[in-house]
Amino acid sequence: MIYYQSEDITMPKIAKRKVSAWVKEVAKRHGYKVGDISYIFCSDEKILEVNRQYLQHDYYTDIITFDYTEGNTISGDLFISLDTVRTNAEQFHTTYNTELHRVIIHGILHLCGINDKGPGERETMERHENESLALWKEMNEKD
Repeated sequence: MIYYQSEDITMPKIAKRKVSAWVKEVAKRHGYKVGDISYIFCSDEKILEVNRQYLQHDYYTDIITFDYTEGNTISGDLFISLDTVRTNAEQFHTTYNTELHRVIIHGILHLCGINDKGPGERETMERHENESLALWKEMNEKD
């Protein structure tokens, strides 16, 4: 199951059923099935608190992914700062909606084993993000 909740911020307007179908398809294309995924949309202050408390990092970020994957079933808690998503959309000259979906799938790609911290990994992650966003667009053109 995929769960959506907000903490200390208004829930973003997303098509939950469509996003869930998309997440499942992306996971499937990477050889995984979806277990329990919780999206927790929050503010910059909340994500900073989570970053400090659980990861001992003292900075803001757009997403923190807690990975509970077992075998080929991805599971995890994904904290997404809507404040940082909005800032990133402006900085990268894209729409808020596109950036939100990029971050939503970014966490899923992490659960599928794709990293973005080592040499060359950022480019690999961006390629998978772009492929996933193209799939999102394709899945929604059918409506």
